[in-house]
Amino acid sequence: MGSRVRMIDVGGKPDSERVAVAKGTVKMQASTFKLLRGGALPKGDVLAAAQVAGIMAAKQTPALLPLCHPLLLSEIKVDFDLDSRNKAVNITATVRNTGKTGVEMEALTSVAVSALTIYDMCKGVDPRMRIESIRLSRKSGGKSGDVVFE
Repeated sequence: MGSRVRMIDVGGKPDSERVAVAKGTVKMQASTFKLLRGGALPKGDVLAAAQVAGIMAAKQTPALLPLCHPLLLSEIKVDFDLDSRNKAVNITATVRNTGKTGVEMEALTSVAVSALTIYDMCKGVDPRMRIESIRLSRKSGGKSGDVVFE
């Protein structure tokens, strides 16, 4: 019986510029949202910590997911939109490289770890927070070209 898992050989593929954008949301109570927006949570600047965590996570993706190729990433951006109406932090991660394989997993990992960091830093005041809708929003490059998922 052959191997049940394997890393795909991408050596023969041409290099291309690749971009992936992933999104996710952390919903919370109104009182927690107010503390976060005002920078008044006990653990400090939640969004700064979540931004750094998301950047670090994208770079560590191959160490976390066993079949991901190590990639030289040229840009990692993690942005937040504070949604007052829904008492939520919307997270967007954009990852770029030029290479033989895409950066979707790096963008998704970035959003997931950013969301987990927000949760970790706020859970002491709001254990009912919800991490929702982590998803790939769009990608470009490679043979599939530009693909928009939402």
